[in-house]
Amino acid sequence: MDQRKSLTVVALTATFSLFIGLVFTLMLILTPAKPATTDCGPVSVVLNGTAKVAGFSTEQLKNAASVLGAGKALNLSVKGQTISIMVALGESGLRVLDYGDGPGPDSRGLFQQRDNGAWGTYTDRMDPTTSATNFIKALQGVPGWELLEPTIAGNKVQRNADPYHYRKYWPEAVKIVQALSDGKFSVEGGNCGIPGKSGIGDDYPWKDSPTWMQAGAGSAAASPLGMYYRECVDFALWRVNQQIGSTNAPFKFLNGNFRPDGQTLGSALTWKAGWDAKGWPTGHTPRVGAVVWYAPGVGGSDPVFGHVAVVKEVKGDGTLVEEGYNGNPPPDDHNYYTRTVSSSAPSAFLYLPNQEEKK
Repeated sequence: MDQRKSLTVVALTATFSLFIGLVFTLMLILTPAKPATTDCGPVSVVLNGTAKVAGFSTEQLKNAASVLGAGKALNLSVKGQTISIMVALGESGLRVLDYGDGPGPDSRGLFQQRDNGAWGTYTDRMDPTTSATNFIKALQGVPGWELLEPTIAGNKVQRNADPYHYRKYWPEAVKIVQALSDGKFSVEGGNCGIPGKSGIGDDYPWKDSPTWMQAGAGSAAASPLGMYYRECVDFALWRVNQQIGSTNAPFKFLNGNFRPDGQTLGSALTWKAGWDAKGWPTGHTPRVGAVVWYAPGVGGSDPVFGHVAVVKEVKGDGTLVEEGYNGNPPPDDHNYYTRTVSSSAPSAFLYLPNQEEKK
């Protein structure tokens, strides 16, 4: 973990023109009864009208976007988002069905929820957002659900006869979540994360830019985020911006404006203090998209400046996959890497407001 030196404060002064994005032809406004956190604000799900997933109609993708929006409002992890889509595929093919089946003639909606009082009114069960919200709340109430095989977790909620019924829908669910999260689906609302962004691989925009060693310390080596190109901190701050939907200049969070006290976010050494100064949560439970923070010398990090990375995947065996930059020794330093580590190896996990540690 080669963090060379504390980063130079880079003053970025420019006049930015208003960025006009793609024209979205389909917008769903989802307003949960209670926002997930006070930082999140109203929730808006935006689905690009041209978004396509092989074998699925616009109606099905619209319903999938509603499920993901409901999950986001309830702080659901990416695995939980995917389980929800998997179950909806297995129950209704992502369609709002106004009929049931032989074992459940009173079943209705995306999740084929029964008329037994547990799933609300008929209107609730026929509404994609409300029915998804009720499913997700039930899923979150299953002890240890994140450690279960997805089909088993879904079965714990639905209580269908075959606990492995949903297994064959998992690959399609993954495909849908990835497609709707890769620029075609966004959740707008303050500082909330966009499900699925972490884990998509090396999409760092400046992967070919010169490092500070190549260009010399100074503005020539600084990215638009105010960090040195291809350092661990620049990649991690890119992921933070990306997860809140800020993927073009002017970026929401920079080295110089992240902390409310006017200090820079700085090198990896000071990132935990930066989170504390901002009042954002930290903890010891890995969450996809959270920043992995190593204090100096921990986990093989630089003995002076430490290291930061991002949680790419959380496994069920007590390990996680982290992704980042500048985590390997020369000559492969300052490049993208992934590695599997024990969930207890990092000093802390630094969360966005919708990723706080669940207990």
